[in-house]
Amino acid sequence: MGADSSFINKIISSGKVLLGVLAGFAAGALLGILIAPEKGSDTRKKLSKKGDDFAEALKEKFNEFLDSVSEKFEEVKEEVTDFAEQGKAKSNEAEKDTKTATG
Repeated sequence: MGADSSFINKIISSGKVLLGVLAGFAAGALLGILIAPEKGSDTRKKLSKKGDDFAEALKEKFNEFLDSVSEKFEEVKEEVTDFAEQGKAKSNEAEKDTKTATG
């Protein structure tokens, strides 16, 4: 159980860091564009481009995050399967020993 909660805590922590970095990036880009002295149409174009760039970066980071979570999930799944198989083998062995001892 401890390993599972540690894994979940790492995922949550990674998500918070990612969200913080992306929010900082977006705030900085928006502030930089709004402060720059340019025509309104140019500013709107830049905002639109930055928004598209930000959306693309967010999508990439989210996909990377999902990939890492999926990989970790598969690792844990394999470990649980191995553990279950070992337990089943020990159970079968104990049952066999019990039958041998009583029969």
